[in-house]
Amino acid sequence: MIGREEREAAVLRLQEAYAAGHVPHEEMDGLLHRVLSATTRGELTAALAALPDEGAATITAVGGRIVRRGAWRVPRTLTVASALGRVRLDLSRATIDHPVVDIELRLGTGRARITLPREAIVDLEGLAGWKEARYRPPRRAGGAGPRIRISGAVGLGRVTIRHAWL
Repeated sequence: MIGREEREAAVLRLQEAYAAGHVPHEEMDGLLHRVLSATTRGELTAALAALPDEGAATITAVGGRIVRRGAWRVPRTLTVASALGRVRLDLSRATIDHPVVDIELRLGTGRARITLPREAIVDLEGLAGWKEARYRPPRRAGGAGPRIRISGAVGLGRVTIRHAWL
């Protein structure tokens, strides 16, 4: 089942692709109808399959560290792959332009620490690993921030997710 945020993000992506000339006028109504009537992520993905990729990024390292912190722009889809090293993603001061951000982790033996904005909503449904992810929702969550969906596979490492203090 898809939520309102995902549907709105899909409509926005379709409108941007139309404005950029990637979607012909004749196909716009049909695609918009498919997006608005989609009930599953599979239907939504199929409706948007012909659109160009909208800001996907991949960060890969065999060993060592992967660090993103401070002021940086978070893409709509971020894949982080590390065989042996540590991963630290700090989104607390990053610019997040999308209502839904998908982060896919592919970790071997390293661990990951992800810091999110205070108002972010976290979805860990697609995350699988040897150890369970450490996550404690904030006591007073506003729920008005972006939805961060974290998925993927974690080998022998552990994922720790926390919200920024301020």
